[in-house]
Amino acid sequence: MDKLTKKQRSFNMSQIKSKNTKPELLIFSLLDSAKINFEKHLPIMGKPDIAFPEKMTLVFIDGEFWHGKYFKQIEASLQPFWSKKISENIKRDRRVRRKLRKEGWHVLHFWDKQITKSPEKSFKRIIRFLENKDIPDRS
Repeated sequence: MDKLTKKQRSFNMSQIKSKNTKPELLIFSLLDSAKINFEKHLPIMGKPDIAFPEKMTLVFIDGEFWHGKYFKQIEASLQPFWSKKISENIKRDRRVRRKLRKEGWHVLHFWDKQITKSPEKSFKRIIRFLENKDIPDRS
């Protein structure tokens, strides 16, 4: 059972951004500075944060809590509602990424704090991934 009223929970959830978060903006800025073409929030399954369609590459930047980075460690302390919600998010993320890969997309994943802690390191990982000779250029 949730400790907050439905109205309180609704307000709290409405304050959580799903697009143009700080980690996304950091990477967008680095990509723009390097004059690398990309698309934001491509309207396909999973709603990837960054897409490089010509390289068939997608980047997901996920919140550690919502997408379950430490779920196994914190599951016992969560209310059943949140445990179920995060567990379903984890399963959905796996299904989405598996389906995207079957469709030929290359998928990169970052945790939000990984980027805020070291945006340059994350940016360099994206660049190395895009430059990988095994990825065909589809332009």
